[in-house]
Amino acid sequence: MGATKTHLRFDWLIIFIYIALVSMGWVNIYSASLSDSAQGYLDFTQIYGKQMMWIGLSLVLIIFILAIESKFYENYASVIYIASLLSLVGLFVFGRTIAGTTAWYDFGGFSIQPSEFTKAATALALAKYVSDIQTNMEELKHQISAFIILALPVVLIIMQPDPGSVLVYAAFVFPLYREGLHGVYLLLGLFATVIFVSTLAFGVIWAAIAIVLLAGILYYKNRRKRPKILKYVFIVTACIGFAFSVSYIFNNVFKQHHRDRFNIVLGKEVDTRGIGYNTNQSEIAISNGGWFGKGWTQGTQTKGNFVPEQHTDYIFSTVGEEWGFLGSMVVVLLFIGLITRIIYRSEKQKSQFGRVYGYSVAAIIFIHFFVNIGMVLGVFPTVGIPLPFFSYGGSALWGFTILLFIFVKLDAAN
Repeated sequence: MGATKTHLRFDWLIIFIYIALVSMGWVNIYSASLSDSAQGYLDFTQIYGKQMMWIGLSLVLIIFILAIESKFYENYASVIYIASLLSLVGLFVFGRTIAGTTAWYDFGGFSIQPSEFTKAATALALAKYVSDIQTNMEELKHQISAFIILALPVVLIIMQPDPGSVLVYAAFVFPLYREGLHGVYLLLGLFATVIFVSTLAFGVIWAAIAIVLLAGILYYKNRRKRPKILKYVFIVTACIGFAFSVSYIFNNVFKQHHRDRFNIVLGKEVDTRGIGYNTNQSEIAISNGGWFGKGWTQGTQTKGNFVPEQHTDYIFSTVGEEWGFLGSMVVVLLFIGLITRIIYRSEKQKSQFGRVYGYSVAAIIFIHFFVNIGMVLGVFPTVGIPLPFFSYGGSALWGFTILLFIFVKLDAAN
């Protein structure tokens, strides 16, 4: 009787949006990967056929996740987290290297990317830690411990190297902020990003001048409060020091193709045939769609395979070309609806564990959605971040399915 009530309490709106996104994703993968040799919708030799298989296996995975007692995820969060770290370590011995990145295991012709599953494991570990300390995140020792939990997978993923996956871990700042982490961390992150991009775009001298002018304006504005000038001097010195380090970071930490992509987005280079080809063709595909699109499987850029690997990270360009602005807005609104609903249900959680995990899920999906769409539109450099539930790939689909449906289970048992 209790199990039946739990089933009835599943948030069916979240489940409906999941089904809608996965279904729409497959429809667009079909169009983006359709070839003359295709033999029906269930041709498992084709990319869309393989994705259909991953979708079918995801349904089995969902049943398994929902069948497990919700307390299991809290009680064994640390074990799951450690196992995920070991799966990342194992890549350096047994992993497969593709395009210079060692991020996959090969199993009989299928590849599994463990970093896709580590996001859910890290979210569980963070939620477990925050709920166990029974306090907010204002104390420095708790902040350090939380950041260590986040740093371990980040370091292992950087070593692969896979900067796109690393970027996603910035999402965990938002659940920590909800639990009391001072807003200064968000401001520092935002300000560091602005300084980094501004220095690359305009040079270190102009960035330093802007920092000094901004500090002067803020000091003048707060003069009645008699601010400590040494504090302003320290902050300005630190910011300018960071600006001077940008060139070293950019030239020594980033790889050449990452530098090229940043330079193209910043307008410092024009390369529509080389490193900027994907983005340029993606923008053309989306602009071709107009208001209503060219129709399913009728996109000229899509049918002509002008956008390389369009079924993966650039799948949204298929939506833009074949379904137009209106179809694109439907996809965007579905993502916004999903993220909003997860946050709403997170606030309804009786346990801190469920709330922190829910906010982590919402933040991860948001970062993926925001960066991927920006990347396809040419606003952000290409960093290899898939569109959740939409892009081709079994690891990504399974990773996001696990991430989401653990929350569905926690919410149902709330």
